[in-house]
Amino acid sequence: MVCMECGAIVKNGYTTSVTDLGNCPLIVRNVPCHKCTECNEIIYMGDVIKRLEQIAEQAEQFTQEISIVDYSSAA
Repeated sequence: MVCMECGAIVKNGYTTSVTDLGNCPLIVRNVPCHKCTECNEIIYMGDVIKRLEQIAEQAEQFTQEISIVDYSSAA
């Protein structure tokens, strides 16, 4: 796989996703991704995006200030 931004090689890895829920930030650690070896562009697969959306919906219901979630334990 090649990076759409710079054309370099993209490798499997993990990253931290930060989302603003409006009332608080949501930090999800250890999110599986494809990461560019040159520009660090992050690419999520469709199933990961869907799961991140589910995690965000759940966090919105319970969180008031900040939420930090480990992807593997939430998945």
